[in-house]
Amino acid sequence: MEGKMTDHIHKRLTDEQVRTILDRYLKKELSGEQGMNLLGLKRRGFLKWVRRYKEQGKDFSIEYKRSNEHRKISDAIEKNIQNELKIEKALIDNPAMTVRFYNYSFIKDQIEKKYQQEVSLPTIIDRAKKRGFISQDRRKRSMCIFRRIPATYSDSFRPPIPIHSGRPFRSNPATLEGVMKRRWIIEP
Repeated sequence: MEGKMTDHIHKRLTDEQVRTILDRYLKKELSGEQGMNLLGLKRRGFLKWVRRYKEQGKDFSIEYKRSNEHRKISDAIEKNIQNELKIEKALIDNPAMTVRFYNYSFIKDQIEKKYQQEVSLPTIIDRAKKRGFISQDRRKRSMCIFRRIPATYSDSFRPPIPIHSGRPFRSNPATLEGVMKRRWIIEP
């Protein structure tokens, strides 16, 4: 055998070879153990192939065609995703609107309502990244707002209390050194 034993049977053997082995097994010229070794299958898989061979007879084939093409969506859905992303981009680019980020869930809902097409949210996000429909508003991520409320004399020496940060504090904890490096916007 040329391929590895873990390869699929249709990649290792031809139809004719499998038919010959199964036919010889059914005529008792080969034992079950020999047939399993030649096909590289365990008992359960071997018996499934034997049953299939008995049912299909001369039409038996190990070749198959996938029933669905993996990871492909139709061109119509691609076009509709792009149209909805363009509409959302127009809203984001409009200074009169308060929209600053893409709402991919809303796009998904719009595609389902307008076009009666079902598409997953990760697909929409993937297409948005590939076509450059990504929010570039870095101000919210880089700005950190602190408030300083010295209630007592000793509180004036403590570091400020963080109100909002663009990043979670678990990945970037607020330390006194880190706070001093950042741009401060102090609330009144």
